Amino acid sequence: MTQTRAPTKARAAQVEVAEQADPAQARPTEAGYKRYLSPFWRHFLEMLAAMVVGMIATGAIFLSVTGLKTWDEVTVQYPTQVLLAMAAGMSIPMVAWMLYRGMGRRNASEMAAAMVLPVIPFLCLVWFHVGKGAQCGGYCVATIVAMLVLMRYRRSTYSMAM
Repeated sequence: MTQTRAPTKARAAQVEVAEQADPAQARPTEAGYKRYLSPFWRHFLEMLAAMVVGMIATGAIFLSVTGLKTWDEVTVQYPTQVLLAMAAGMSIPMVAWMLYRGMGRRNASEMAAAMVLPVIPFLCLVWFHVGKGAQCGGYCVATIVAMLVLMRYRRSTYSMAM
């Protein structure tokens, strides 16, 4: 919640002095206040958005190809394929967005690895029949954590304005 400041005599005097110096800059500094999102978090949100778009598109395509009604049915009947498709579905748009934004191939390939490597334990769970179907929710959380760990490790790279 934002707090508003009541005008005081000192602030009114500052505005009056500013009006005399330059009428275009006469308003107090708080009036033009904007929230600032650091480049690190802006980049994180952009990558998260690319992941979500990729997941939704992959899920929609997978549902239409298999002809099943619900996502739960798909994850139970095709768990390995779902996990691999989700890994590709999240990685491809994210890498494309990173390259478009000028992040470079090295950073894009590191981020792709951060999306693909967490699928290995979940594939092992499927192959050893631990649980019922693919654990897509857990996999998605693991990829977000992996992405944040990589971004934190290379904070200087991801904290620059793009």
